[in-house]
Amino acid sequence: MSVQSESEFLEKNRAEIIELERRLTACPAIAPEGDGDGESQKCDVLESWLRENGFADIQRYNAPDSRVSSGVRPSLVVTIPGKSDNPRVWVMAHLDVVATGDLSLWQTDPWTLTEKDGKIFGRGVEDNQQGLVSAAFAALFYIKNKITPSHTIKLLFVADEENGSKFGIKYLMREHHLFKKEDLILIPDGGDPDGKTIEIAEKNILWLSVHVTGKQTHGSRPDNGANACLAADDLAVRLHKLERVFDRKDNLFEPNYSTIHPTKHLKNVDSINIIPGEDWFFMDCRILPCYPLDSVLAEVDKLCREIEAEYGVKVEYTTPQKAESPATSADAPVAQKLAAALKAVHGIDAKFIGIGGGTVGAELRREGIPAVVWSTLDDQAHQPNEYCVIDNLIKDARTLIEFFK
Repeated sequence: MSVQSESEFLEKNRAEIIELERRLTACPAIAPEGDGDGESQKCDVLESWLRENGFADIQRYNAPDSRVSSGVRPSLVVTIPGKSDNPRVWVMAHLDVVATGDLSLWQTDPWTLTEKDGKIFGRGVEDNQQGLVSAAFAALFYIKNKITPSHTIKLLFVADEENGSKFGIKYLMREHHLFKKEDLILIPDGGDPDGKTIEIAEKNILWLSVHVTGKQTHGSRPDNGANACLAADDLAVRLHKLERVFDRKDNLFEPNYSTIHPTKHLKNVDSINIIPGEDWFFMDCRILPCYPLDSVLAEVDKLCREIEAEYGVKVEYTTPQKAESPATSADAPVAQKLAAALKAVHGIDAKFIGIGGGTVGAELRREGIPAVVWSTLDDQAHQPNEYCVIDNLIKDARTLIEFFK
């Protein structure tokens, strides 16, 4: 069918696109970590919509989680058989959203979709319902027009992306082995307002939780104690200066260097005149892929031992998150196919980039499965008054129709 007919299909379904966003927004799919009850209600609503609209091959995968009322964290796989099953073309979006944060910062009810000035407002409308809905309507184009795609289309609507993916993509890859290494996998969960950038690489992520134990004493007699706060502060500065050790540059990323920064700090004592005997701080490290994290941790260990010797304290640390991710080549079939679709539909010359890290794409790449992350976004993720530009959603759906060819 012609390019115009594809655009006409999406414009004709503009109201239906907004309605699906409305239905999904009304379901607060928040993980237990955010005091939510998981994705089950939202998954039920989505599955009903898919079946109502002619999607026949739908599989549900339930990851057990006793913390939620349903007892499971569901993910859906929707299949449209193609003329060839090798490779299969996947689009993976996530069902879960983050909590609203301070409700006083919202100008609308975050769980009731509001449409205004070409935008729709509500929690999750962009992150990641824009990707989810654009994929659903791109696939619906093939269903409604009774077109058999050249390659099998797979839509994956996954749980638990916002809190580490234990009950989402990690569970699916460990228990169900959904993917083949030759599959083409696109994740519409990151991008720019022009839809130009295709993310093919992530920095390695290393989070540190550091506990320093000294000896508490009166503020007037530091000589009788071991100041855990002073030792922790010095250690945080020395860890930050490791940026000068791991100092290579890579212009695929912005910033183009490894970043090692102190972030969260826990309360130690209740009074100004107490030398603290304990102190806790945290570091967020985003390391260029050229550096193995074990080499960074070796330097961390070395600095911890130096601080112990100098201040008479004990330093212990854990790694709440530690993840390495190889890059997807810009020449990989999935990257080139998406770039060709952007050029064909919108005249866009794609730009390949790397990001600071943290998408589900890294989970795939670690298993040797190339994946790309892309969308046309105003970057509203986790913001109060989150919105989705409706034209961006339709533009992305048009790109995906081409990507599926």
